Amino acid sequence: MLKMLTTQLNGLFQRISGSEEEAIEETARLLAQATFGHGRVFFVCYDELQTIEMNALHAEEKFTNLHAWNDSITLTEQDRVCIFTRHADHPEALTFAKKLYEQFIPFGVVTSEKAEDAGAMADYAYTYISMGIRKGLLPNDLGERIVVPHTLAASFIYEAMKIAYDEMVDGE
Repeated sequence: MLKMLTTQLNGLFQRISGSEEEAIEETARLLAQATFGHGRVFFVCYDELQTIEMNALHAEEKFTNLHAWNDSITLTEQDRVCIFTRHADHPEALTFAKKLYEQFIPFGVVTSEKAEDAGAMADYAYTYISMGIRKGLLPNDLGERIVVPHTLAASFIYEAMKIAYDEMVDGE
């Protein structure tokens, strides 16, 4: 089973790197705008994807210029945001995305659905990254699909985005 999981995760990461490389680079560039423009970077993460913000804030290699998010923060036009959510129709994430859109604050989104299937979320976002997760990776004994790796896929995207961001910010 471990070998199957490894193969499936490798396939998922390969699909993300193949189809989302440009969007990851664009999102890193979007976030770097805040750093160059004396703004702040925020990750607004929902459900289990809150681990992305925790990692970015507290890991050995922290995300430069990232500030902890809370609902009392007032954003400025220099600030940039990346929303991490399991699904594009998450009610809170969608409400927040609409608010950012209406305030003309550019933001990126990382979520499962492809942009063409994401509805309003993709329309509001300046950049959009799909994790490409539609179901679990492995079948169980009952024929159901298990291991839905939103956190692993989002972490992979985060690390790729951080590499591109660091190259931009450190290379200034």
